[in-house]
Amino acid sequence: MKLIRTVDAEGAVLCHDITQIIRGVTKDAVFCKGHIVKKEDIPVLLSVGKDQLYVWEKEEGILHENDAAEILCAMCMGEHMSRSQVKEGKIEIIAETDGLLKVNGDGLKAVNGFGEMMIASRHGDFTVKKGDKLAGTRIIPLVIQEEKMERARRAAMDVTGGEPLLRLKPFVHKKTGIVTTGNEVFYGRIQDTFTPVIRQKLEEFDTEVIDHATWNDDDKKVTDSILDMIRKGADVVICTGGMSVDPDDKTPLAIKNTGARIVSYGAPVLPGAMFLLAYYEVREPGRERTVAIMGLPGCVMYAKRTIFDLVLPRVMADDEVSARELAALGQGGLCLNCRVCTFPNCGFGKGR
Repeated sequence: MKLIRTVDAEGAVLCHDITQIIRGVTKDAVFCKGHIVKKEDIPVLLSVGKDQLYVWEKEEGILHENDAAEILCAMCMGEHMSRSQVKEGKIEIIAETDGLLKVNGDGLKAVNGFGEMMIASRHGDFTVKKGDKLAGTRIIPLVIQEEKMERARRAAMDVTGGEPLLRLKPFVHKKTGIVTTGNEVFYGRIQDTFTPVIRQKLEEFDTEVIDHATWNDDDKKVTDSILDMIRKGADVVICTGGMSVDPDDKTPLAIKNTGARIVSYGAPVLPGAMFLLAYYEVREPGRERTVAIMGLPGCVMYAKRTIFDLVLPRVMADDEVSARELAALGQGGLCLNCRVCTFPNCGFGKGR
């Protein structure tokens, strides 16, 4: 830091805020710490009594906050993102498309643990829209050691394997099949009120329902129906009903008998404990694809938000869900059934 004449300050970087006081009008910082003085700023600085200024003096191995912020931003940014201009060591990262945000939490902790720098992000594994703010980064002091920034960068890359801390996976067009099960619906004893709920939730994404079948509690028919939809090109098959442990609830058996890889039958989420997720590998001439099969418990039909709302965005972004990730939903997996639902702006599904 050095003291210079204000008239010679063009291009210099302020080391502190400059406050302007106009009685009855304002008392605020007219220029903030880190501001790069422009020619037109000099008369304003003189008008607030600043004939001299403390400015940053370039030193070997020391970075100005704005230069360091660029390094921090580069650690974070993946594809389909844009960024704000750097200001006072701050940069914001913005979504350039609708999609699923992925956050490397361990990498984030590694960087934030260094001190004098910070990254604050949205929760990962949730839907974001084009234009949404994804994260904000900031360098805390006016200057920071270049070597410290390099150590933070290496620590982040060690955790992520060289990938950015943030990734945005665009939603993919999905062909969907729906299999409705249950004697009560099949024989017309009650109206099917489950399928309309599924269709409504699917409409939030780029999907088309290519087939819908209704069957009684016959696991062989349900198995055949799932496989038939996959042959017709379904990328996702959703089965409704028959998911409990009652003897006549055979949907889990039907899904298992397709030969699909069962990720989990059961999830530590309420509502939604009896959820089933499986993946079926299709090997077709010239390409391979993975079909997600979901068995939905009855709560999805009447509860505002359930396990389905946590898993569906990941399925629509081709982000495969593991058993470990489902198990981690236990913390934060309790929906409080608020009278006014604000999901996803609440804690549901965000405790891990």
